[in-house]
Amino acid sequence: MVVLNKIYTRTGDKGQTALGNGDRVAKFSARVAAYGTVDELNSFAGVARLAAKDDLNAALARIQNDLFDLGADLCRPDLDKDAEAEYPPLRVISDQVDRLEQEIDGMNRDLEPLRSFILPGGSALAAHLHVCRTVARRAERLAVELSTQEEINPVAITYLNRLSDWFFVAARTANNGGNDDVLWVPGANH
Repeated sequence: MVVLNKIYTRTGDKGQTALGNGDRVAKFSARVAAYGTVDELNSFAGVARLAAKDDLNAALARIQNDLFDLGADLCRPDLDKDAEAEYPPLRVISDQVDRLEQEIDGMNRDLEPLRSFILPGGSALAAHLHVCRTVARRAERLAVELSTQEEINPVAITYLNRLSDWFFVAARTANNGGNDDVLWVPGANH
């Protein structure tokens, strides 16, 4: 259980932060950039929940919890030392990816196939979900970049890839089942 009695610690005042294993790194490190962007995505998902109802709100709540799991995963290096750790680190697992895929399939079942690219927007909820989609893609790019420098849980990257797809399909669902999607018209302003 996490207990936070004091919010400021002053330990980061010189531009370093502690990872999940206690190592201190620069706040601009690739690892911090990756899990920091996951945290940003979680905040945007919270904003999207303000306009979401019922099943979509519940799904976003699950995703927010997953994003905390993902942040915990990414802030903990040394996959090869997981078994030796005093407290086993939290890792994103394939069941979380499978759940996203099932939810995508369920939402997509009721949508007409796309015949054009769509512009982010339509309803307020869809616009928020499109912001989530783009931040998820950025988090994925940063996690992939991190994976070229250090070993990370490969399921973390898969989760982010699938999550951006989830946000896309959820945005279409939020646009009256895709009926209120804003279609791209190539060259419309020439």
